[in-house]
Amino acid sequence: MRVVEPDGDHSVLSLDEAYDIAADYELDLVEIAPDADPPVCKVLDYGKYRYEQQKKEKERRKKSQSMQLKELRFRPRTADHDFNFKLDHAREFLEDGDKVKAYVQFRGRDIIYKDQGMDLLRRLIEDLQDIAKIDQPPEMEGRRMTTILSPHKNK
Repeated sequence: MRVVEPDGDHSVLSLDEAYDIAADYELDLVEIAPDADPPVCKVLDYGKYRYEQQKKEKERRKKSQSMQLKELRFRPRTADHDFNFKLDHAREFLEDGDKVKAYVQFRGRDIIYKDQGMDLLRRLIEDLQDIAKIDQPPEMEGRRMTTILSPHKNK
């Protein structure tokens, strides 16, 4: 196996010789590349190595922040104050980089107010067009009228 020492020297040694070198440095022998020919091992402090790997993984996960889908529910005859309150929440979600699924829930005889539901969603889209784009235009899904908005890429 190829052994890389802490001072940067490397050589091809047997397993026993590699253990002896690691013992001389009072460090651990860690296999870095098992698929290489010959396999590569490094003499280092394993606890420190594991800490560095966890730190890198945490940083990688932090950078690849996933986009969430936030939902806003309306009724066909939602009052202006309630609409504006939910509009502010939608704006916050979009500014945080999340998608927003807004839907109008029709219950009972509310289904006859489809035009009001469509107006409500169009008004929401119009008020958010400066920071959002439409992923899915308003459409009926059973007793719900749904639209999906996502943030613009130029944040």
